[in-house]
Amino acid sequence: MSLAPRAVLVHRTTEYEELLARHGTHGQAEFFLSSRGRSIEEVARRHGRTRQALADVAAAVPLQWRQSRVERADLDRFLFGPEDVVVVVGQDGLVANVAKYLTGQPVVGIDTDPGRNPGVLVRHRPGDAAALFRAAASPGGTTDDLTMVEAVADDTQRLLALNEIYLGPPGHQTARYRIGPDGSPAEPQASSGVLVGTGTGSTGWLRSLWQERGSTLALPGPTDPRLVWFVREAWPSPTTGTSLVAGELRRDQRLRLTVESDRVVVFGDGMEGDALELTWGQTVRLGISATSLRLTA
Repeated sequence: MSLAPRAVLVHRTTEYEELLARHGTHGQAEFFLSSRGRSIEEVARRHGRTRQALADVAAAVPLQWRQSRVERADLDRFLFGPEDVVVVVGQDGLVANVAKYLTGQPVVGIDTDPGRNPGVLVRHRPGDAAALFRAAASPGGTTDDLTMVEAVADDTQRLLALNEIYLGPPGHQTARYRIGPDGSPAEPQASSGVLVGTGTGSTGWLRSLWQERGSTLALPGPTDPRLVWFVREAWPSPTTGTSLVAGELRRDQRLRLTVESDRVVVFGDGMEGDALELTWGQTVRLGISATSLRLTA
């Protein structure tokens, strides 16, 4: 007997809640912000809009469905099920944060602050939730399958990301490694890290590198089966090169990186707290993941 769908509402702590946690009371938080030329009123209004959006979405969950909530900080400890419909209530970045923990569940993005968020991934309003639940649970529901990037280490550790994966040193040191396409000679390098990203990520960090470098690579679209990668600040020396600093990866291609320093971290979509750690001699391969994000259109 199959289980009824479960609506999982994903949200994050608001700025107002963070201020109260730090300063204890509304008055103390107001004093803190006013001393820095800011008003707490707009912060409180955004908090109110977010809480109202959560309440509206929760009320729209069909009565026969189960329901659960998870805060962004707890995503790495939350167990998603195959029957889940994941509803992200918040900003575009929150969709990227949850994507790495999913295995094909449909995702609905609800924008809590239209006009402030770009709305690339949170495409809908709270009032649309009831219809979106029906569409997400329907076999014929329309979704965009967004390409994701994965990193797989030689010790079987695996990391997924919707926007980009960063490999580099912890802090502001230099990472040393050998890099190259799988099956080709690798180049020893010293740099501040490597970024491998998708079409979804091409509107963010990836684009800034692409633009700064004046790259001639064509950035992919969100559903394109193609990735692009850049090395950040590669350092030329007698023992390190700079000839392999950018490229693209198609579905059957992998970028190989072998660590030649004490510690390299690998994390996706800015989630530094949920990173892989690699050390001397370990190899990691990066490419298009077989898993994509099913985002309700």
